[in-house]
Amino acid sequence: MSPSPQTRSGFVTFVGRPNVGKSTLTNALVGEKVAITSDKPQTTRRAIRGIVNRPAGQLVIVDTPGIHKPRTLLGQRLNDLVEQVLGDVDAIGFLVPATEKVGPGDRRIAASLDGYPRAKKVAIVTKTDIASRDEITERLMEVDSLREDWDAVIPLSAVANEQLDVLADELLTLMPEGPALYEEGVVTDESLEDRIAEIIREAALEGVRDELPHSIAVTIDDISRRDEGELTDIYANLVVERDSQKAIIIGHKGSRLAAVGARARAQIEPLIGTKVFLKLHVRVAKEWQRDPKQLGRLGF
Repeated sequence: MSPSPQTRSGFVTFVGRPNVGKSTLTNALVGEKVAITSDKPQTTRRAIRGIVNRPAGQLVIVDTPGIHKPRTLLGQRLNDLVEQVLGDVDAIGFLVPATEKVGPGDRRIAASLDGYPRAKKVAIVTKTDIASRDEITERLMEVDSLREDWDAVIPLSAVANEQLDVLADELLTLMPEGPALYEEGVVTDESLEDRIAEIIREAALEGVRDELPHSIAVTIDDISRRDEGELTDIYANLVVERDSQKAIIIGHKGSRLAAVGARARAQIEPLIGTKVFLKLHVRVAKEWQRDPKQLGRLGF
């Protein structure tokens, strides 16, 4: 009998300016939604682990918030989280959208990777499904010249599922040899409560004006299955900073809040496998992003 090939496993994270598609790529590689996505920058607040199982091994993707200049204590904590994650991973994928020229923000992030010498580095040009061939070629050349030490430069589209296998296999070759870190079938190590809170937050962010994205936190008071087991009650709070934001979330005669509940329920039900009764309560915690005590209570 020939010896079985050695499997590899390790940790990967994606970096880039806010909104370059890090969460979308994570979800596409994992094959189901573990990171919330939104057209608002700074959607991701936790280091969510998405787990990709391939014949050759396992990738554990740590999804970080976009690196940005912090304006609040929350912003500072998010940046600290990124620093901590980058220090621990085996490979860093640097993302640039094919549709936008490489700018100062990209150059700054690419240069900052010097601080993580042990991680292998892969440049990834995203959103190729909506870019012209010329744009893609130009972007690949721009990105390639940002650093001397890329282990690979890969164009792909997470939305159109193009080249995802190429990326996954390339990343696996960069991982240390060793057994899988999680059992097969596990797609994330996030708790159910955290995943539900993130789904509700994403539903609340959809379609709101720009002043809200950073100002929404979600806490879960209770998740309980009713005796007959076919319905799960979930009680959750949407926490905002100001009364004016509370009014925006609730909407005219509660219409917006009802829509948020419906959107969230549609995603929570397949996750937990029962019908859901979702009760959302909107409360105001003044300036919570700047208050260490409130940040702690809200899980940051």
